[in-house]
Amino acid sequence: MSYQKFDIVSTQSNIDWVGKKVTGAHNGTIAIKAGEIILNEGKLTGGKFIIDTTSIKILDVTDPATNAQFAGHLASDDFFSIDKYPEATLQITSVAANRVEGDLTIKGITHPVGFDADVQANGDLLTATGKLIIDRTRYGIKFRSGNFFKDLGDTLIYNDFELNVSITAKVA
Repeated sequence: MSYQKFDIVSTQSNIDWVGKKVTGAHNGTIAIKAGEIILNEGKLTGGKFIIDTTSIKILDVTDPATNAQFAGHLASDDFFSIDKYPEATLQITSVAANRVEGDLTIKGITHPVGFDADVQANGDLLTATGKLIIDRTRYGIKFRSGNFFKDLGDTLIYNDFELNVSITAKVA
């Protein structure tokens, strides 16, 4: 059981996101398009994920017109510029115990990230979960950030957003 490569099953994998602001929070999902996870001697050693930014959905806004407007804003240059950058990526660079380090690329901008992951392999099937806290301003997403704009009051959007990743993968 030395080297094993698992391909991500995109239909059984997803990311739940949470963005917070002074007056509350919004949440939704974004799809994992493809990727792979590498185990060596049963331990996580590498991998890469391709995230489909065009798939972003908002779950907490139930009015269809408001939801469409919000989704359009997230797709715009104020946020993810999905016409120019339809994908984001996470490349695992190192793993120590359950601590994963990697390079996250959003809008063509790459920064290192670290997070704890729970990886369970059982035969040909692998499941993994992890929670990432990302500072959006490091990726050029400055809309209503207190770091860049003054006197936002209750329209301020916090810089950090949360990504709760859940992956299912099968032996390639």
